[in-house]
Amino acid sequence: MSKFVKNLMTGEVAKRLEGVDDALLVNVIGLDANNSTALRRELRNKGIELMVVKNSLARRATKGSSLEAAFDPIAGPLALVWGGEDFISLTKEIVQIKKGETYKTFEPRGGVMDGEHLTAERVHEISKWPNRDGMLSILAGQILAPGSELVSQLESVGAALASQIEKIGDGEAGGTSEAGGDAD
Repeated sequence: MSKFVKNLMTGEVAKRLEGVDDALLVNVIGLDANNSTALRRELRNKGIELMVVKNSLARRATKGSSLEAAFDPIAGPLALVWGGEDFISLTKEIVQIKKGETYKTFEPRGGVMDGEHLTAERVHEISKWPNRDGMLSILAGQILAPGSELVSQLESVGAALASQIEKIGDGEAGGTSEAGGDAD
């Protein structure tokens, strides 16, 4: 392949990966044409992109970007996967597909998150983290917890006070008639 064609292809790959900061590398070797098409359709419906590209071409296209770390220690044919709601959701989807029986040879082989190279084992660990919605709900709970605790403490004191006043009121009503009867 001529240098001119390589530069054109590198430019096209770099253009497609523009704005992508986190991605996974997956093995798609061994999938027949029908399964490959079905997998791509399934991923596309979830907002996930899959691109099979030669490693040396991907290294050149990602040089100087945050994706560069993904291709450093990698050898062999792999596909690049990115997109989805967030990176955690992407890892959950990829690991879930791996667990299924439809695409037997499909598996995560690594990736990059925040410029850090990920191993396949690390991808499996990350897939167990809460996704963006889960993290937001945890954060909201932590933000609201002190206020909620304060309100419950204030209400409990107020409720105890109201209960005591009610008991005193009931006791005085009964005590006054008895006290009034004793005085006569």
